[in-house]
Amino acid sequence: QVQLVESGGGLVQAGGSLRLSCVASGSIFNGNGVGWYRQAPGKQREWVAGISWGSSTVYSDSVKGRFTISRDNAKNTVYLQMNNLKPEDTAVYSCGISRYWGQGTQVTVSS
Repeated sequence: QVQLVESGGGLVQAGGSLRLSCVASGSIFNGNGVGWYRQAPGKQREWVAGISWGSSTVYSDSVKGRFTISRDNAKNTVYLQMNNLKPEDTAVYSCGISRYWGQGTQVTVSS
């Protein structure tokens, strides 16, 4: 059974930092890339960052230079370090592998 569980969200002031975690159970983690996505109220889901099995990374322009995606394959975990957060980063953040998604974790950035 595949399960993705995100954690680490919360309320932070603009300019602050948070680190999100995505833990995957089952065999889906091995050999696959992982993406972080976010969805703000009233908006479509937006891709934020991705990391390959070999740890190559890509970022959306909106977060490049502020967010860092990384993974620990021994722990089946992908991280999203978010620095210099802005109010427009407020959203539910989810991780995705193949066709599987987690429930998400809420990030709220106050101005």
